[in-house]
Amino acid sequence: MKSLSIAATGMLAQQRNVEVISNNIANLNTVGYKRQRAEFQDLLYQTIERPGAISSSTGAVVPNGIQIGAGVKTGSVYRIIEQGAVTATGNDFDLAVSGKGLFRIELPDGREAYTRAGNFAVSADGRVVTSDGYELLPGVSVPEDVLDVTVSEDGVVEAQIAGEQNPREIGRFELAVFFNESGLEAIGDNLLLETPASGEPIIGNPGDEGFGRILQGYLENANVDPVQEITTLIAAQRAYEMNARVIETSDEMLSINANLRR
Repeated sequence: MKSLSIAATGMLAQQRNVEVISNNIANLNTVGYKRQRAEFQDLLYQTIERPGAISSSTGAVVPNGIQIGAGVKTGSVYRIIEQGAVTATGNDFDLAVSGKGLFRIELPDGREAYTRAGNFAVSADGRVVTSDGYELLPGVSVPEDVLDVTVSEDGVVEAQIAGEQNPREIGRFELAVFFNESGLEAIGDNLLLETPASGEPIIGNPGDEGFGRILQGYLENANVDPVQEITTLIAAQRAYEMNARVIETSDEMLSINANLRR
């Protein structure tokens, strides 16, 4: 009786769906987080009567045929790239990207990672780094006697130095965009890695065509809608329950068959 295994695949698929939803809800307050969504695919079919088969010597064709599905599987879990709301923080080194683009981060092993989380800080040697101490690329050094730091919308970093009348330009931030940003690999800590699916990064200045602008003193919130996630969670729970009910019904039918008497 195939209904048992079919319903089991449905329960497993909805279990994965709930896991994705729970991760979205857990990251409701994660800076720069992009929500994910599970997509499903049907499994192979058992063909009992092939559609289009010849059914008689006159050449009559079977219009529909008989195919029995084997259930469902999780086809992919993709990242939804849409702008999250920005919140003012007043911190000079909190940066948000309005539009397309990712900050470039240098990992300890020399690889380059990417992030939308702009909650940066200054290290002991004046380098702009993430909360884990990874340097923001291209590197910007903040002088010790700085009074104020300004980051323009096009990424230019200027510092007001003690004893100097005019601000001094100390660097410029860049952004990276990908043809398929959903294809980036998440490694945790708000970091993403390039993959063959994402394509190679295109590096440019904020404000250029195809690149977003930098907002100093702001952070981008997660693009998670709590109401939508709870609604999706309820739908996934009901789908799980219905698949469980199919298993109960199939078990009752098998029990009836086992207890038949001649």
